[in-house]
Order: sequence, then C-alpha cells, then structure tokens
Amino acid sequence: MDALLIESDTVFAAFWMTVRLTAVSALGSLVLGVLLTAMRVAPLASLRGAASVYVSVARNTPLTLVLLFTGLGVGANLGVELSDDIATNNYWLAVIGLTAYTSAFVCEALRSGLNTVPVGQAEAARSLGLGFVKTLGLITLPQAFRSVVAPLGSIMIALTKNTTIALVVGVSEASVRMREMIETYGDQVIEIFFGFAAGFVLLCLPMGLAFGWLSRRMAVAR
Repeated sequence: MDALLIESDTVFAAFWMTVRLTAVSALGSLVLGVLLTAMRVAPLASLRGAASVYVSVARNTPLTLVLLFTGLGVGANLGVELSDDIATNNYWLAVIGLTAYTSAFVCEALRSGLNTVPVGQAEAARSLGLGFVKTLGLITLPQAFRSVVAPLGSIMIALTKNTTIALVVGVSEASVRMREMIETYGDQVIEIFFGFAAGFVLLCLPMGLAFGWLSRRMAVAR
C-alpha cells in the first residue's frame, strides 16, 4: 500500500487514461454500432452482407490482434499519424481498435433489440409514408435501445476491462502502470494487485449499477 501512496499521482494518471479510453471508445462504438445495425436490417442486400461480414470477423478476432493491426498495421506500416505526439497518436490508434472491436457487439445487441419491436409498428410507419431511415430512427431503434440497456451496460463494462490490452499499441493505462510498480516494488505485489483491482471495481461497479437502474427505468411493457 505504501507503493500506491508514493505513486498516487502516477496511478491516478493511469486510471484517468483508462477512463478516457473507455469513454471515447464507448461513444465511437455506439455511433458505429448504430450504423452497422442499420446496415444489417437495410433493404439492400449488399449493405446487409457487408455489415454481416464485418460483425462476424470482428467478433471472432481476438482484441489483441485488432489492436496489433491498428498499432503496427495502420500506424507503423501504413504510416498513419493522427498526432505529432507519439503518446497521443498511440492513444487514438487504441481508440480506433477498441471502437472497431466493440461496435460489433453493440450492433448485435441492438439487432436483438430490434427483434423485440412488433413488426406491425414498422408496417404502420411505412403505411404513413415514412421511409426506412425515418422508420428506423423514429420508431424502431429508440425502442430497441430501451430493450437492450442492460446488455449494452455489460458491453461497456467489458470495454473498460478491455482497455488493459491497449498496452499492445504503447498506451500507458492502469495495467501497464501496475506491471511497472510490481517490478519496482517487488515486496508489495499483493498490495499493488489488490489496489489496482479495487480501482477497476470502483470504475465498473457504479457503471453496472447505473445501467441496471436505467434498464429498469426504461423497460418497455409488452
């Protein structure tokens, strides 16, 4: 515990990086997940096929490989630079990888939510002259979101824990700092481990409680 107190500023900065990775990647995953969901249920077969292939590949590829692709493939081999600062560039490459991976799970959660919406509602919307985009955006998708708040919460919690793999592209988040502190303070391994574990609990537990409350609050009566 003495090590955590000595390195408190560094530990806080490491967890702040974890929070930033989670928040930005969660936002990107929701946006891309909604787009993929729209493609999965679009009337055009080409869009459905493209989204289906993307989701299948992303869900069945280890996150470590996805981050290696964004870090080494996109960053190193293709020379894509999102910032002049190396640390900032690595951060955005990690965000891209986490977003690309997590959005596939968001898509599947939303698609399952769409299946809970009665077909008659979409048919009624079309009979009123609403097109596919308006029907999806105004009628079916809002109800789908309300049906899958809890699953989306689980995905966001998983995303928080998945940020520990961002070390693959050189992002110094909480897990990286924990390894460094264990190497420096080898006689306090247990204290350091439980200290960082408590930090992740403090991040994930309120998130789970909040999504659970929101799920009950927004539940759709069928």
